[in-house]
Amino acid sequence: MSKPAAAFIPLNIAILTVSDSRTLAEDTSGQYLVDQLTAAGHNLADRELITDDIYQIRAVLSRWIADPQVHAVITTGGTGFYVRDSMPEAASVLFDKTVDGFGEMFRLISKDDIGMSTIQSRAVAGMANGTGIFCLPGSSGACRTGWEDILKDQLDSRTRPCNFVPHFMHTNPGH
Repeated sequence: MSKPAAAFIPLNIAILTVSDSRTLAEDTSGQYLVDQLTAAGHNLADRELITDDIYQIRAVLSRWIADPQVHAVITTGGTGFYVRDSMPEAASVLFDKTVDGFGEMFRLISKDDIGMSTIQSRAVAGMANGTGIFCLPGSSGACRTGWEDILKDQLDSRTRPCNFVPHFMHTNPGH
C-alpha cells in the first residue's frame, strides 16, 4: 500500500535583498522571489532591502530567526567577492547547522548557465532556531535558478523523499 500524499503546508517566508545600489522599486530579484513564493502558496512574512553591511544583515536575520512566525528566509545579494559582499560572513555565524549541499547544488546547477563563473558564487544556507536561511546571489537569473531548481521543491511539504518543512515545524517549539 502506498503512502498517502502529504498535504501542502504554507510557510511564512521573509525576503531580504542586500544592495548598495538598488531601491525596493528596482529590486527585480527580491520581487521575483516574492512572486514565486506567493504563487507557490506560501506567505510573505516580511521583506526588506538593506545595504551590504554585515551588522545590518545580522540584525535583520536575527530578528526573523527569533520570530516564531517566520519559517524561512531567502536572501538575494552580497554573495560575491567584491569588497562589500558579506552575506556569507554575516549569515554563517548565525547558523546552528549549515546546509552544505545547498551551495554545492546551486553551483552545480548554475554551471549550465554561467560556466565556471559559478565558482565565484558563495551561495550558502543553514538552519538557525528552526528557521531556514537560504542566501542567493543578487541577479534575477540566480534567484530563478535557486527557486526553480532547489527551493521550490525543498520548501514544499509534498516533496518526497524529504524536504525542509518538518524542520521548520518541529525544531523550534515556537514554530
